[in-house]
Amino acid sequence: MQVKHFNAGLYDANSYLINGKILVDTGMNTEGLVAEIEKNIDIKNLELIILTHCHYDHTASALEIARLSGAKIAIHKDDAPLLKNDNVSAAALFGYKSPPIEPDILLSNGDRIPIGNDEELEVIHTPGHTPGGICLYESNSKGLFSGDTVFPNGSIGRTDFEGGNRSQLSESINKLVQLDVETLYPGHGEVTSNEVNKNIGFSLRMSKSIL
Repeated sequence: MQVKHFNAGLYDANSYLINGKILVDTGMNTEGLVAEIEKNIDIKNLELIILTHCHYDHTASALEIARLSGAKIAIHKDDAPLLKNDNVSAAALFGYKSPPIEPDILLSNGDRIPIGNDEELEVIHTPGHTPGGICLYESNSKGLFSGDTVFPNGSIGRTDFEGGNRSQLSESINKLVQLDVETLYPGHGEVTSNEVNKNIGFSLRMSKSIL
């Protein structure tokens, strides 16, 4: 699995270009992200934009990038109706209105998304940060795109936004400790291959300590 990591703005979520045709999350700086993508591929080669959850800092540029590329937009079915809610999407916190995203694909737990090279991403429903938050696991490379569920060094996603749930987040992280993860691609912060399984265990303990 070939992964390019982009972060186009100070408050933006991370974006990841996978195998030159799948984009995970888009952040808010459309111009900056498009420039980064086009350093690597013709944007017309982009086939799919996967949103890990409905929050504005992960989704704001999705519509424009989909328009420029022709790529489809996918998100978990439980977060799809929240994309246009200014409060649940956290758009209001950034001082904006939610973009009118109509996803092309509604994802469910256990779905498998082909990404080329005989590889696929497994969709793992991880509610708690938002109702329809997901992580994406690629078993060959043992890579985990964790959205805002877990971060490096045992950190965890916030649950104090509308739609958050501490108990659900802990249950979600318990799913992740069952995986063998060598590289973590978080929604914020740096990509890491440093004791990832151990640190997801720390995240689980952290989530339980705040219940």
